[in-house]
Amino acid sequence: MSPEQKKFLKNLKLTKYKVIFLQIAILVIFLGLWEFLTFKGIISPFIYSSPSKIFSTIIDLIHSHNFFIHIYITLKEVLIAFFLGISLGFIIALILYEWKFLAKVIDPYLTMFNSLPKVALGPLIIIAGGANIKSVILMALLINLIISIITIYNGFLCTDEYCFKLFKTLHATKLQTLLYLVIPNSYQTIITSLKLCLSQTLVGVLMGEFLVSKQGIGYLIVYGKQVFNLNIVMSGIIILALISYILYKFITILEKKLLKHI
Repeated sequence: MSPEQKKFLKNLKLTKYKVIFLQIAILVIFLGLWEFLTFKGIISPFIYSSPSKIFSTIIDLIHSHNFFIHIYITLKEVLIAFFLGISLGFIIALILYEWKFLAKVIDPYLTMFNSLPKVALGPLIIIAGGANIKSVILMALLINLIISIITIYNGFLCTDEYCFKLFKTLHATKLQTLLYLVIPNSYQTIITSLKLCLSQTLVGVLMGEFLVSKQGIGYLIVYGKQVFNLNIVMSGIIILALISYILYKFITILEKKLLKHI
């Protein structure tokens, strides 16, 4: 390995450590400032709680023996809705890519449905699915599916025309072109779609739990609001943020593995 290569790798590793250090520093400073401002009474500890109170509340919830059940229910709903949304989105995007006429016909409807506030459909969803986990998953699916379809479909459309000409010169079939050119060329877009789908799924699950759930982090937040215990509300928000971060890390690991094959 040449000195230039060693220097490049060293700088790359150093940049990685700097990013991690700054991320941790921002979090520590934010939590410290939050604790200080509530301790001094500059911001209301009743409304905004504080890191120490949130930590204490989470410990109390763990001791109540139903804390992990709430996490399990929410995580289950998120994963089911996420995999359904991304799978159906991928399949429908493929269908629209192969039948451009169909894509032109339903394009305005996709845009219209995507802009429609899904919470307005809440009463219909509850009547159709009942006040159970099905309604929560359906709510999340309505929110994440359209985003997945549009993102993946646009990724397919951005495939390089010169590559199509090369595959045509080599007499590749439609299936071969799809499997070895269009889909691999859209890896980055698919990863972006996974990230968007995850965030939209969390929003959908939370909205669904607000409406119908008797368990889950969303229910915990609603319960905290009803009894005016905003420490529970803030604890639920922090737990959701942690769940989001953990799931996001899994997607970034998948991204690194996929991009190695490009």
